Amino acid sequence: MLKPINTLNVTDSNSIMKPSIILINPWIYDFAAYDMWAKPLGLLYLAGRLRFSGLDVHFIDCLDVHNTALRGLDYLKAPARRKYGTGKFWKQTIPKPPQLKNIARNYSRYGIPEELYRNELTKVKNPAAILITSLMTYWYPGVFEAIRIAREIHHHVPIVLGGIYALLCTKHAENYSNADIVIASSSSEENENRLNEFLVKLMPGIDIKRSTSPFIPYPSFDLFTKIDYICLLGSIGCPFSCPYCASNYLGPYFLKREPMDLFEEVLFWYQKYKVTDFAFYDDALLVDAERHISIVLERIIKAGIPLRFHCPNGLHVAYIDKEMASLLYKAGFKTIRLGLETSDVSLHKKLGEKFSVGQFERAAINLKQAGFSASQIGAYILMGLPGQSYNQVEETIKDVGKIDAMPYLSEYSPIPHTRMWEDAVNASRFDIASEPLFHNNTLIPCWDGNDLSNVSRLKNLASQLRL
Repeated sequence: MLKPINTLNVTDSNSIMKPSIILINPWIYDFAAYDMWAKPLGLLYLAGRLRFSGLDVHFIDCLDVHNTALRGLDYLKAPARRKYGTGKFWKQTIPKPPQLKNIARNYSRYGIPEELYRNELTKVKNPAAILITSLMTYWYPGVFEAIRIAREIHHHVPIVLGGIYALLCTKHAENYSNADIVIASSSSEENENRLNEFLVKLMPGIDIKRSTSPFIPYPSFDLFTKIDYICLLGSIGCPFSCPYCASNYLGPYFLKREPMDLFEEVLFWYQKYKVTDFAFYDDALLVDAERHISIVLERIIKAGIPLRFHCPNGLHVAYIDKEMASLLYKAGFKTIRLGLETSDVSLHKKLGEKFSVGQFERAAINLKQAGFSASQIGAYILMGLPGQSYNQVEETIKDVGKIDAMPYLSEYSPIPHTRMWEDAVNASRFDIASEPLFHNNTLIPCWDGNDLSNVSRLKNLASQLRL
């Protein structure tokens, strides 16, 4: 197995001769964006592997809130940051794309100004390749702009595009991104093979190390200006098949990590970089808990280290019994998000019926008895699904309020390659099949009429119950 600790801060006397690769985390172009433990984890894992292979990796984070050059720009307002490492991004209002011109909201570029991005690109002389990632399908304008400027500065350097947008909207990316290669297979092994072959052709003699595990080497968080928090993966994929989610398409198999490997990574970041906030990116963290996450949490409790854990992707309520609730509390979980989706029985069945009647209430009670406050227990409520009504969302919000938990609305974004996609295409008032910009959840693209006009009332109701 590769030794992960040795992959960070790798230097030697010949480092100046190493081939250089630029990795880019692009801007977000959107009506709103918030740093809720948002990091390009796949790109960071790739950075670790490339560094272990002997390449000189230059990471450009267009979303870097700690870039020291930003403090001297008086035309930008410093973003408010909150505890646990979350907060707002730097932003600049920009013209809306023509497709969104009728949307009565400001459109912004979130991240560093263009001139700082250009400066970062010019620091790297003669890179062998530029690799750029992508996330939300409707954030592609920021990806395209990052590619355009990189092409302008490094004329003859090949550009490779990967990430979620590239995989979900491959034809769109191939036709319009101006990248030389779009890495877009649902098989991570196939993606790795294709990228390795491409890099070896560019740099004959370079031995690109293969991954012996998808979790090793560790992701290169040390490339950031400052490490506010670490994003963890205890597993990849998901054993469930929610009709609105693309997890099964993005990763068609479910693989749990060895518990002690996960514990050792947590210990590594805490001991070496003094990190105390960790966000789990797992889609199914509590599945098979006795043989996995429970072991990790028990070791953390036994070690007595002061850590804080967060679960922005949500936890499955069916697995939160009294023992699990106690483990979560004692291990230092601070942000609990439960995947409620809806309390409407008929809609709940259509969404997969992942828990039984009463289990959500019992999970909330177990968490409170373990020591969590109501303000720490949030419930994700889906809003804007095809065929869903305003009344169904309103009742779910009220049901969450009745058990003294915090309702958080999760606006539906139609995603290609999901089981709900065809319903979304038929229901949407936009041409979501042709234009990814219309996937934007701000638009509530699959609602219209009375349901759409009452969205602000639902948001206000949820907000009032969180006070």
